[in-house]
Amino acid sequence: MSLETQPVLRLTRAELRHAALVPTPKIAVFDCDGTLWDGDAGLGFMNWSIEAGLLSRDASDWIDARHRLYRHGEVSEAAICGEMVQVYAGLCDDELRRAAARYFAAQIEPQIFPEMLALVADLRAAGTDLWAVSSTNNWVIEEGVRRFGIGPDRVLAASVQVRDGLITSDLIDVPTGEGKALALQRAGIPHPDQVYGNSIHDAAMLDLAARAFPINPTPALAEIAAQRGWSVYYPDAVLADHTK
Repeated sequence: MSLETQPVLRLTRAELRHAALVPTPKIAVFDCDGTLWDGDAGLGFMNWSIEAGLLSRDASDWIDARHRLYRHGEVSEAAICGEMVQVYAGLCDDELRRAAARYFAAQIEPQIFPEMLALVADLRAAGTDLWAVSSTNNWVIEEGVRRFGIGPDRVLAASVQVRDGLITSDLIDVPTGEGKALALQRAGIPHPDQVYGNSIHDAAMLDLAARAFPINPTPALAEIAAQRGWSVYYPDAVLADHTK
């Protein structure tokens, strides 16, 4: 992230809390990777599950090749996010949930932004209905947002059908880009009070909100925030990384 592209309207931690809680929103929606915690939990889980031997050699080679094509711009964001869920077809759903719990505790939980953990807790205490929307697989996201008091019935994430306890390759949804806004609309949330996101893939759902909060914005989202007049917030851990 380049702080040189940051918009003028940059919130302090106290200002973020006040803006989020006054007035108290009825519905607040959160992206996860880069917003609630640092890093890409979806890519991390894929690499971790390959190293842990959860995937066969053929499946590992296939998804690695597909991700290389994605990095070269030959596979779309939506396609790779779906394939990173479909690659687990044939495995037991319970097994993946246990694996996601181990992975999140070891790799991602230490990267949770304390300010966001506290802010979500304040919103929950105020009675706000909390939702999480992510293009990362639902196993990791459901496990992760449990720390924030967000239940699985309030998670819209990349997911596939599970039949008789086995994961299939039949996609349910891959919320990314405009797909995040569409997922919220299908869930009956066409205009949430607040949306929090960090990347250009969150821009469409940020546009739905009465109040948009770019958190730890990528340069592309920071430019959009400047154009829209959105205030942004950079967590202390992110700022520390750039001031060492």
